[in-house]
Amino acid sequence: MDDCWAAERRDAGGRLTHHPVRFPSGIKALADYVHSKGLKFGIYTSAGTQTCAKTMPGSLDHEETDARTFAEWGVDYLKYDNCNNQNRPALERYTKMRDALRATGRPILYSICEWGQNKPWEWGRDVGHLWRTTGDINDSWQSMLGLFKANAPLARYAGPGHWNDPDMLEVGNGGMTDTEYRSHFSLWSVMAAPLLIGTDLRKATPGTLDILADREVIAVDQDPLGVQATVVRSANGHWVLAKPLANGDLAVALFNETEQSAAIATTAAELGLPKRSGYAIRDLWQKNTSHTAGAIGATLPAHATALFRITPGGDWWQAPPAASLTLDLPAEAEGVPSTIIRAGRVFALKATVRNDGRLPLFAARLALRLPGGWTVRALDAERADVILPGGRPLTTRWRVQVPSGAPPGPAGLLVALDYRAVGHGTVRRTLADTLTVPAPVPAGVSGLGDLTWAWASNGYGPVERDMSNGGPRARDGRPLTVNGVRYAKGLGTHAPVQLVYLLDGRCSKLTTDVGIDDERDPREPEQATATAEIWADGVKRADSGLLTWRDPAVSLTADLSGARFLRLVGTIGPDTNRYDRIDWAEPVLTCAP
Repeated sequence: MDDCWAAERRDAGGRLTHHPVRFPSGIKALADYVHSKGLKFGIYTSAGTQTCAKTMPGSLDHEETDARTFAEWGVDYLKYDNCNNQNRPALERYTKMRDALRATGRPILYSICEWGQNKPWEWGRDVGHLWRTTGDINDSWQSMLGLFKANAPLARYAGPGHWNDPDMLEVGNGGMTDTEYRSHFSLWSVMAAPLLIGTDLRKATPGTLDILADREVIAVDQDPLGVQATVVRSANGHWVLAKPLANGDLAVALFNETEQSAAIATTAAELGLPKRSGYAIRDLWQKNTSHTAGAIGATLPAHATALFRITPGGDWWQAPPAASLTLDLPAEAEGVPSTIIRAGRVFALKATVRNDGRLPLFAARLALRLPGGWTVRALDAERADVILPGGRPLTTRWRVQVPSGAPPGPAGLLVALDYRAVGHGTVRRTLADTLTVPAPVPAGVSGLGDLTWAWASNGYGPVERDMSNGGPRARDGRPLTVNGVRYAKGLGTHAPVQLVYLLDGRCSKLTTDVGIDDERDPREPEQATATAEIWADGVKRADSGLLTWRDPAVSLTADLSGARFLRLVGTIGPDTNRYDRIDWAEPVLTCAP
């Protein structure tokens, strides 16, 4: 139970007490009710004079009284925040509450929430059971990614009873896709992070519950060995992480941070596994098991993660041989995701099947499935009688033509591989992705903020029309305002950002004012620096240079002649991306009539 549970002031005895309207029966009654359901009860306060919401007292200099109160109420977990701390040393404040909790004699899990400001991973093991390594998460891809990157290098500080905490799960809150939420859950699990559900379970969709209730993934997180995964490799946004498990298995996450589908692979040797004749490999999300001679890989859509559990040796032959299936889908222009496919486009798509196991694959057959009306013609054989271990792969190319009248929107792509393995009958593996058919911009002169983009990636919350970026929810911004100048029309974004529009070679120029929106926290004067760029296909046509929150808007004009795609790109400055809200004010696109 987080902030705002208490009355505004302590009672006559100096004790915290319940908010009379929100919890009229009191906190002990609430804790007893929670315990009656077989659950544990957690509560919140701050190591300051007030909590972060400033609606209730904090516990600074009241540690002994508050710890006794929590114990009497039956609290099992304390989240201890860092607001209004009077600039007193963190170690002093958090150690004092540790001692107060111990003195109660009640086992209370102690969560240090000082946002990683004082490197609690270096001292937290002797003070609490878990410590926040980061600032607060929000329900966006960039927020989750940033916290993962901050927490991942700290593996050596975590272990049984002392955990790195990159903040709660946002799974199911609507700001990310299910693919991104599976990555969120996978990465938190291999990092042995606390899995604190941050969504309203009364409103959770079946897809959300499928992620949150996956027992095999949870088992990786809660493995009793208690080791956080280490980063094996992360070049070019293609991540390999490995987490040893108590029974000798190894959990491996392959994570595609990028905006393009990617084949990510590793080997038993690179992972440090003992040399064996074979390895059983369990795909925890796809729920299938195969064996490999040592190669582990997957082709992953943008932002996706594959999570495997690998068993060295043993009865590996009882599983069918692993077949790696890779897909080559060329991008039409530099910087444009390969999954954006124009109506009327003709392109080649290639799939490759390799045998990573110890036994042959028989009667291997590939099939490509696309929406009705799309024309598909195989340019190579779609089947092979046998694929030997490490032998010649099955490679198939297809010529695909998208109908000129294909409706804008998502289009499913599925490549299915069937093969037979001795003792296992027919085995099926699939590779799925979602293509997007973009709508072209209209003819004439248009306000870009009113048009439909083909694709967008935004650093915080959604891209907004005619208002600033705001927060994680749609339509929560303010009027577009740069250095006191208000604009009626435009796009509110947050770095790092990229918006892609389909021009089809029909447009001549884009004009816009760009700047850092005034929506920021004045208490952080050094925050908010970014750049705004306009790209036509793979060529940068305009650049604002470094923008700060003090600067007036900069006017940009970009020549778009002959370009198939327009990209608006916002990058962060030399600091963090905090408050990097880039406004594209009064953007006017000129195209042929």
